[in-house]
Amino acid sequence: MTKHESILPVKPTVQVIERMFTLLEILATREEAVSLKEISEKSGLHPSTAHRILNDLATGRFVDRPAAGNYRLGMRLLELGNLVKARLNVRDAALLPMRELHKLTQQPVNLSMRQGDEIVYVERAYSERSGMQVVRAIGGRAPLHLTSVGKLFLASDDPQRLSTYATRTGLPGHTRNSITELPVLERELSKARQYGIARDNEELELGVRCMAVGIYDDQNTLVAGLSISAPADRLDESWLPKLQATANEISKSLGGVRKV
Repeated sequence: MTKHESILPVKPTVQVIERMFTLLEILATREEAVSLKEISEKSGLHPSTAHRILNDLATGRFVDRPAAGNYRLGMRLLELGNLVKARLNVRDAALLPMRELHKLTQQPVNLSMRQGDEIVYVERAYSERSGMQVVRAIGGRAPLHLTSVGKLFLASDDPQRLSTYATRTGLPGHTRNSITELPVLERELSKARQYGIARDNEELELGVRCMAVGIYDDQNTLVAGLSISAPADRLDESWLPKLQATANEISKSLGGVRKV
């Protein structure tokens, strides 16, 4: 630390990220809240610098302020940690069943999870024999309302959360088939709730259709979705029982049972 640090602006560079990590590590060493003075001393940062970074972290709920001048780790870290844990557990449980389903259908089988207003592709069983190019790689994202798995998650939301999602995102479309109006989306989600199945009818990509079924954990909470993607003219409805059986198998391995 230099005597000029308090008057120099904190630049949005890797140094800022380093300082953020340092502060989080200091908070992680204590169960109780830590004072700004102690944080400053342990980090070597001027109190005003530490205060500025901690306030930004508090805005994102990565840090809590139980009292003025005191900080502790925030609940957002727990939420993210649980997301990573669930993702790893689901992926481990799904990998072999997904490969078996791919052998039966010869089409891409996707494992996806919700993150905010998007679904994230966590794993995929795929081969060149499907004859369909995979556009979204593992780690890729897509809007909830344009995907079969995303619709499963939206169908599990209450009406207020769905309305908030529609307002927040504006329901943008990607193709001429995209659902961009809330009443239409509500009807689609009603079917998903009734049958436990959701579909993407060339709404994300022209020429590609999908069907999806949910995966549930030991609390019977929807944690992921399993989907089959295929060229629009080759999606076979006879695959649906196989998809449901595979999703059930994965759910059971997580201690859950698929809701119907």
